[in-house]
Amino acid sequence: MNTEKRMRMTPQRRIILEELRKTCSHPSADEIYSMVRKRLPRISLGTVYRNLEVLSELGEIQKLEAGGSLKRFDGNPAHHYHIRCTCCGRMVDAPFQVMERLEERLDGADGYRVFGHSLEFLGICPECRRRPIAPGLGHLNGPHR
Repeated sequence: MNTEKRMRMTPQRRIILEELRKTCSHPSADEIYSMVRKRLPRISLGTVYRNLEVLSELGEIQKLEAGGSLKRFDGNPAHHYHIRCTCCGRMVDAPFQVMERLEERLDGADGYRVFGHSLEFLGICPECRRRPIAPGLGHLNGPHR
């Protein structure tokens, strides 16, 4: 962390960052608010939202806004991919490395200046697959192949 970032790390930001880095569930701002309130009972939801934006801008966390779903936050700032359950919204880290140099291969294609990429896989998590849809209708096992 450089000096500028260190100077801007307020006690509230530090606690928000600590709580976010304790979990790998990619929580929403509301979920982070609930976690942080255990340590800072008087903190407001607005303060949590503002500090999550600042931490994202500082590169300390990732803000995940894929697929029009609820905005989530990731305490791991390293570039990596995610898998999201289309039933419950659960999000986990994808278990493989980032595709290196992909931006370089696309840069200039169709006139675009490519500076990065994000990749989100969609599926149904193990818990939702075990849940029945409705009596007699089977389980959520995804598309049949």
